[in-house]
Amino acid sequence: MNHGFFTIISREEFIGLLKGFSPLTQETKSLTRAVGRVLADGIIAEHDWPLLDRSCMDGFAVNARDIFGATESNPGYLECVAALPIDQLPDIEIQPGECARIATGGVLPNGADSVVMVEHTQAMEAGSDMGTIEIRKSAAPGENVMQRGEDAKKGAVALAAGTIIRPQEVGLAAALGFEEISLRRRPRVGILSTGDELIEVNETPRPGQVRDVNSLTIAALVKQANGKPTRYGIIKDDLESLSRALKKAIEDNDMVLLSGGSSIGVRDLTVEAIESMKDAEILAHGVALSPGKPTILGRVANKPVLGLPGQVTSALVVMHVLILPLIRHLQGDDSGFTTINRNKRKAELARNVASKPGREDYIRIRLEERDGQPPLAHPVLGKSGLLRTIVQAQGLAAIPTDSEGLYQGELIDVWII
Repeated sequence: MNHGFFTIISREEFIGLLKGFSPLTQETKSLTRAVGRVLADGIIAEHDWPLLDRSCMDGFAVNARDIFGATESNPGYLECVAALPIDQLPDIEIQPGECARIATGGVLPNGADSVVMVEHTQAMEAGSDMGTIEIRKSAAPGENVMQRGEDAKKGAVALAAGTIIRPQEVGLAAALGFEEISLRRRPRVGILSTGDELIEVNETPRPGQVRDVNSLTIAALVKQANGKPTRYGIIKDDLESLSRALKKAIEDNDMVLLSGGSSIGVRDLTVEAIESMKDAEILAHGVALSPGKPTILGRVANKPVLGLPGQVTSALVVMHVLILPLIRHLQGDDSGFTTINRNKRKAELARNVASKPGREDYIRIRLEERDGQPPLAHPVLGKSGLLRTIVQAQGLAAIPTDSEGLYQGELIDVWII
């Protein structure tokens, strides 16, 4: 079977195929293990939060009408009738002309609708917070007050399904009493390194041999996307060995990455190994991406199987542009597929860069910071087999498919990686 001639599809078409794979099932995990994960089921508040109106500041609970127009030069005066314990419900009601001492987090008493910060007050009786209090600043109703249900209303969705959990979402879930939440599973990602020229990292290469770099760098990137990588070692370039290893990896994982196949003959072998699996098909054999054109996408038992280029820089660019978004997609997060959601910086291109129309070209960028100006973007040019070009770079810049290049002095978006 000859797969030497393959049909190139656009990045957008390739991403469309990746989106065809369904997100993984859900699992229940404690809040301590939730950060970076995607919420599978929305969190419904079982009660209002805050439970009652609470103070945001140390100060005095007041009725805003009583201190309307108060200033440093024209203060108002109120009688402090209580110092409210933070852990008890107030048992008083503020009457006109009265206030109450309150701590941050304390519940407002009836009759009070705002809090004046202690910095804007002065006790008229030395050494006491009771008695007459001089108020040097007016307050609007609700000022310095966390309103009942302002964070979450009983019965309403507090966190929607699909939310990426950050520490602040953990805090809200904890405030609402959730010890565990439902999350999309982290994808298990099998990684196969193919090539007769590959040796283990702890071995000394002879002429023509290279250490297995790709599987380690790919596994590190998978972890960054919250995947669970498993490396299956170095697989020799013969169909039987590759098919046997691929079958095992597919059984164990939710997706499989084959690192290698930069020559036409080895690409043939990767395609043949995928096609030899039960319930398998090749969805794409080439993408209009540079570097990364020989990327292969297959489906085996409804699981994605991808053949990555063997050159390390090509493989890493494909990982950032296509594979890491797929890993997030399997967790229920499609934001990585859109360039809008990339971590980008504006920078001024330091030199002209040419490109061939018909492909999306990704150039490696080194940033030079400048005071008061956008950083200078220096293209790091070099062959896709050189690690130096990606090690020296802080980001990538995309040259659109229909462009012949970028010009010196142009402001460009640099995708920070």
